[in-house]
Amino acid sequence: MFMTLSMPSHAIVIVIVIIVIIIVTFILLSYIDNQQRLDTPLHKEKYNVAESNAVKNNEQDVMQPILNELEKDNDNFNDNFDSIHPEDISWELIEKFKVDYDDHFQPIVSPWDVSKSWVNSREIFPDVVPELGMVLKSMANEPVIYADIAPRGTQLKLLLVLKGGQKVLFKPKWFERDQVIEGPPYAGQDRHNGEIAAFHLSRILGFRRTPLTVGRYLNLQTEVIPVASSRLLDTFFYKDNDTCFYGKCYYCKGKESGVCAQKTILEGTIVLWISHKMQLYRHPWGRTYIDNKQAKWETDAKFCDKVLQTDMYKLGIRLLDIIDTSVFDYIIGNADRHHYETFHEFPDSMVIMLDNGKSFGNPYHDEYSILAPLYQCCKIRQSTYDQLKMLKNGILSKVLEAVLLFDPISPILNKFHLRSIDRRLHQLLTTIDNCVKEQGMPNVIISDEKLIPEKHVET
Repeated sequence: MFMTLSMPSHAIVIVIVIIVIIIVTFILLSYIDNQQRLDTPLHKEKYNVAESNAVKNNEQDVMQPILNELEKDNDNFNDNFDSIHPEDISWELIEKFKVDYDDHFQPIVSPWDVSKSWVNSREIFPDVVPELGMVLKSMANEPVIYADIAPRGTQLKLLLVLKGGQKVLFKPKWFERDQVIEGPPYAGQDRHNGEIAAFHLSRILGFRRTPLTVGRYLNLQTEVIPVASSRLLDTFFYKDNDTCFYGKCYYCKGKESGVCAQKTILEGTIVLWISHKMQLYRHPWGRTYIDNKQAKWETDAKFCDKVLQTDMYKLGIRLLDIIDTSVFDYIIGNADRHHYETFHEFPDSMVIMLDNGKSFGNPYHDEYSILAPLYQCCKIRQSTYDQLKMLKNGILSKVLEAVLLFDPISPILNKFHLRSIDRRLHQLLTTIDNCVKEQGMPNVIISDEKLIPEKHVET
């Protein structure tokens, strides 16, 4: 009643072997896929592009189409650099921007006079300058002859005077490199390593509007306390055999807000003091920093039109400086640009990129509202645009990583922050591409030669 099927023994063996191969292949592919996910926490499922409150504008949602494009993660942006091999560009730029801290260059004048001679209305240091390593090395090693409380600011920092009379700011280490800062995009204390990364990133992007910055280890007992002012000394204390201080600032509330060295050694960042008198302005796209209260730009998709009606911005250079700064801030994740400074004596002064400590806090979060000046005005300098295109496809992170290796307190950024800057650069280019599609290349990409310097405006 039952039919028995029989197969040759060799056929059975072949079938079994095929089944085993299929099973092993499936297991291997699953393992590889899992490892890729573990090694790539910045996969599009693991990070988010933050929607600004401007998305919730009642009638005109200008951000949402752009956000949709970013989430698709397409790479269809056409440019003139596709035929150039990224490796060639990377090595060329690494050679250009790496800093020789061991350079034995002996200047005729002091390093401080050298750095002062670089400053002009449009840059703080030149594009290529062999003495940069000498100046940064001096900042990281010259003896401290005086230490005091920093004169202004909301964050704890020291004002130091180095041998030769040069003032610098010292921003202490608060966080380990791998710590992720949660909360609002401006949350947490300053990241000292972020200041260093921001300085070198400004060089690579071609802005050169940030003060010179370098890492340094300070011995509080031998380098600071013997030369400290009485008001700074009054804030020193000891905790578990560690030397600590709390200084004086808006958020400095006593010992509970103090920073502690490891025994006596405190890691931090030295920022070169710029002696030029500066003019302070409120940023048009500044935040309110008040819960449930939005700034005008967050609810008005046409906000840029109002900005362009003011004398300060209607001629172009100052507005494009603001947009350059938003590009810079978006890449580093700095959402705390509530004011900005320019040089008082220069009518055509750049917007100076000061105070970049609120950067590189969360590599998994992209705060798209930082780019409001760009996506609301849909304008960008030709030189900035060309530089961004050249640095895509992983070139930017590769060059920055190599340059940062030479800093005295390296490593500066972990791999997740390095990946985040490439991702944000791609999103930047997508945003510009959308503007070009809507308004045309001539209306979006502004030639540097056509810009007219603004007149000095008092506030």
